[in-house]
Amino acid sequence: MSSAEPSPSAPHRATPAVQVLSAEKTYPNGTQALLPVDLTIQEGEFVTLLGPSGCGKSTLLKMVAGLLEPTDGRLQLWRKPVAQLEESGKKMAFVFQSPTLMPWASVQTNVRLPLDLAGVPRPESDARVAEALALVGLSKFATALPRALSGGMQMRVSIARGLVTQPDLLLMDEPFGALDEITRHKLDADLLDLWRKKKLTVIFVTHSIHEAVFLSNRVVMMAARPGRVVEEFHIDAPYPRTADFMVSPEFSRYAKLLQDSLLRASADTDEALA
Repeated sequence: MSSAEPSPSAPHRATPAVQVLSAEKTYPNGTQALLPVDLTIQEGEFVTLLGPSGCGKSTLLKMVAGLLEPTDGRLQLWRKPVAQLEESGKKMAFVFQSPTLMPWASVQTNVRLPLDLAGVPRPESDARVAEALALVGLSKFATALPRALSGGMQMRVSIARGLVTQPDLLLMDEPFGALDEITRHKLDADLLDLWRKKKLTVIFVTHSIHEAVFLSNRVVMMAARPGRVVEEFHIDAPYPRTADFMVSPEFSRYAKLLQDSLLRASADTDEALA
C-alpha cells in the first residue's frame, strides 16, 4: 500500500476513533467480500472510501457500524468493541444511500424517530429535532410530508435524523449519489460545515473522485474481487474548501492521483475476473 505523508490539516488525536484490525468478511456461500483490512481513523478525521463497484466499501462501512460481523479480525470504536460503544460515552449514526423516510409522517416526526425509539422525553426531543433541522436548513419544513420535498431535501432530512442523536461518528454510504450535480455540490459543502461545526468523525463512501477530493482529509482506495485496501492518499488542502478549490491546479492534481489509482484498482478487479 502506498501512502502520502499525513496532511498538516488532518487532525492528530491521542485516541483513534475507529480501528479496523485485520477484519475480513466471507459470506456463507463462500464469497470473500473483504480481505483482511487494517485501517485506523483518528478522531475528527473525514475519511472517504473510494473504489470500483463490488470492492467492499459498503461492507466495510457496515462492519464499522456493527450491522455486519467480521468473519475474522475485529473492529474497535474509541478502543471499545463496536457493540460496547456506549460504554465509551460516544455515539454513532448511519446515513444510507436513500433517505428511507416514513412517507406518512412529517419531517419532524421522521427526524424524531431515533429519539422516540430511545425513549427520550418529548421536551428534550423537540429541542434536539429543532436544532437538527436548523443545522440542515429545513426549519421551515418541519411539518411537511416527504412527498412535498425534493430529493436533496429528503436527504437533508435523513442527515438530520442522524444528527439528532448527537453522534461523534457519522457513517455515510454514498448518500448523494442519486442527486443532480448542483444539489450534490451544495450538500457536500453543507456537510463539511456540519463536520467542522459539530467536530464529527466521518467515514464517507462514494464513487465520485471529485467528491472525495473536495471532502476528505484522507481517501482510502479499494479494489474488488476480493475487496481490499490498495492505496491511501492524504488531501493536503486547508479547510474551509470552497467552489474555487474545485477549479484550482491543486484540486486537479489530487483528482489525477485518484483517477490513476482508481484505474489501477479497476485493472486489478478485471484481472481477478479473468
